[in-house]
Amino acid sequence: MSSLSRTTRWRLGLGATALLTASALLPSPAHAEAAADYTITVDPSARGAAIGDTMYGVFYEDINRAADGGLYAELVQNRSFEYSTADHASYTPLTSWTADGAAEVRDDAGRLNERNRNYLSLGAGSSVTNAGYNTGVHVEKGKKYDFSVWARAERGTTLTVTLKDAAGPLAKVREVAVEGAWRKYTATFTATRTSNRGRLAVATTAPAALDMVSLFPRDTYKGQSNGLRKDLAEKIEALSPGFLRFPGGCLVNTGSMEDYSEASGWQRERSYQWKDTIGPVEERATNANFWGYNQSYGLGYYEYFRFAEDIGAMPLPVVPALVTGCGQNKATDDDALLKRHIQDTLDLIEFANGPRTSEWGAKRAEMGHPKPFGLTHIGVGNEENLPREFMARFKEFRAAIEAEYPDITVVSNSGPDDSGATFDTAWQLNREAGVDMVDEHYYNSPQWFLQNNDRYDSYDRNGPKVFLGEYASQGNAWKNALSEAAFMTGLERNADVVQLASYAPLLANEDYVQWSPDMIWFNNHASWGSANYEVQKLFMNNTGDRVVPSTATGTPAVSGPITGAVGLSTWATSAAYDDVRVTSADGETLLSDDFSGDASRWTHTGTGAWSVQDGAYVQTDTAAENTMVTAGDPSWKDYDLHVEATKKSGKEGFLVAFGVKDTGNYYWWNLGGWNNTQSAVEQASDGGKSTLLTKAGSIETGRAYDIDIKVRGRQVTLYLDGKEWGSFTDDKPAEPFRQIVTEDERTGELIVKVVNAQDTPARTAVDLGGAKVASKARVTTLAADQDAVNTETDTPVTPVRSTFSGVAGEFTYTFPANSVTFLRIRQR
Repeated sequence: MSSLSRTTRWRLGLGATALLTASALLPSPAHAEAAADYTITVDPSARGAAIGDTMYGVFYEDINRAADGGLYAELVQNRSFEYSTADHASYTPLTSWTADGAAEVRDDAGRLNERNRNYLSLGAGSSVTNAGYNTGVHVEKGKKYDFSVWARAERGTTLTVTLKDAAGPLAKVREVAVEGAWRKYTATFTATRTSNRGRLAVATTAPAALDMVSLFPRDTYKGQSNGLRKDLAEKIEALSPGFLRFPGGCLVNTGSMEDYSEASGWQRERSYQWKDTIGPVEERATNANFWGYNQSYGLGYYEYFRFAEDIGAMPLPVVPALVTGCGQNKATDDDALLKRHIQDTLDLIEFANGPRTSEWGAKRAEMGHPKPFGLTHIGVGNEENLPREFMARFKEFRAAIEAEYPDITVVSNSGPDDSGATFDTAWQLNREAGVDMVDEHYYNSPQWFLQNNDRYDSYDRNGPKVFLGEYASQGNAWKNALSEAAFMTGLERNADVVQLASYAPLLANEDYVQWSPDMIWFNNHASWGSANYEVQKLFMNNTGDRVVPSTATGTPAVSGPITGAVGLSTWATSAAYDDVRVTSADGETLLSDDFSGDASRWTHTGTGAWSVQDGAYVQTDTAAENTMVTAGDPSWKDYDLHVEATKKSGKEGFLVAFGVKDTGNYYWWNLGGWNNTQSAVEQASDGGKSTLLTKAGSIETGRAYDIDIKVRGRQVTLYLDGKEWGSFTDDKPAEPFRQIVTEDERTGELIVKVVNAQDTPARTAVDLGGAKVASKARVTTLAADQDAVNTETDTPVTPVRSTFSGVAGEFTYTFPANSVTFLRIRQR
């Protein structure tokens, strides 16, 4: 997942559509005289692509507090007093703690161990209180909670441990006698009330040193120690994922590639390195998280492997390739460091698969898992924007892995976008290198997903296979999930090419969001699946074993010319615009503004500070993002737009808009975007953006540029300083009606999967091609208003199950408006 693509990145029961009943979702009666809107024709005699058990999986990244404060069940925040400004500018070693009396965090020789640098020195008669996550420590009446602390008190002391909220105690007070050197002490609480606002306090009668102050619910996922939050783990398990990709994401390939040691100066902003995350939790290194907080590594590689095994998923770890991405874009030229990371990767495979007699297999066994985890795939790198530098290092990793472990599939990647120069170069290099599998990532608008169902139809069947490791349609509304469902029918149709696919990101704590949309949302006491989760769950639990070829009629295309007004904008940049002219195809002047007077013809719809200065229209706020001003008529078509633009200061270049219908629907030419590294044409549709054309390039400060955009029908040609920069034709239909048919070889059922992403029902004639079938089908339907969003208290997108009794070799079914419908039809 990349932080670069700013605007393009915003990774079963009853109740669909508020008050909608199950009977309302049943198909309308068939009438012989009524013509069907669509037809689906199935050819059961033909063989489509085989679908592997690992087709769909989950991508876990520690973003949005997905680990600490999320899936990792620890209830104490900053339990080891390691928070630092390296994690977040506002952090101190006592963040989330309040002290009463003498409390000081120290980093000296009195520490618990070398890798756990900080500890708390607590004076006699003093106490500290932890606020937990979100509103506080969540406890439920009658449930047990296990407290532990590492403590040192040379002269002895008594620790008084309380669990309380503003209303009073939440459990009986516990006292712990401490004496001598560092040692772990434990106690158990049984909650007497339920609260979301608990606080854990530790007081001492005499001077004491504390570290690793911990409180875990006894009721973790599968009752495991150092375990996972039960409701979140069970929601992931309910998806029936075929694989678990971990631990990221941008946190894998950003920061220092050095280790956590005295030799490296105890680096606190490192790439995710697996050896930091295993062994006793009190000996695991701390690290800054790329997303702006701390990682305790209490949830580490051993726990990831264990979780993958518990949910029946193939583990797929990703290691850094020593080329940073996500805006950092640096290649490490240190051969010794590269060799160390390659060896670490070989050691990781031994940790996962080696016998307990091997060095790293013994460490796995010591942690409680003598049996190997059965690792088969490993990713090297994540979204590198330097494809040539990345490939050079990838080849060294792959050669070393294949030499010792020839059965391991080594996964490469194609950068952070679905197209463009980096993508094209990366794919060319992957093909030339004979890579087995390439990890693609993209986040686009719902319209893009509706338009690109055929994306993989033309991929080389003999080339590298695709791991679609991250994708989402920039929202958690039902319309987003519908578009993803439509796209997923294309993934299944091309299962011979797309062998792995995972939505991203997986988890988000609603009070600590760095990225949206997300599949599963939560706070300290509840969790809920998004509309996107319901789609993923439906597909993952009804995949089938092979595609049964089928065709469907499409929706009549409505494809008029590109229409809209024009606009000017900036992003973290000050720029001056002048001599704006819009001329129709027949030469009529539609707009001419040299800003010799005022800017009254322009409407400010974005942020920023615009004013007329020295005969130019200037935006001066270098912190403001999307400062759009617009002019003209939304009905304009077939016109030429000319603008003179000069960058005055800031991070990027110019944003010149055309085809502007409103604040969420337009095209713009983004010149010098992505920190002034590339230019692109982006299309905004209902607020979500897709990239139509991209090239590397930058904009110089102080230089005037002539920008011309020629719009003819749905063809657009762009000129920079009089030279053609590029062109595109936006004529791909956003087809709302998609289908795929698969066969479940175990049950013998045909699974007819239909997406109807429009506001009208789709009356459909279904021809099963002579298949002998039972008259009844098991039906699962997801349907809701397009803007419906699942929340903690309201889940309008929920599956409804029913039975349809009208199945035959040929039958008619009406698929509800804005719906995803799966019919499981038993073959006789």
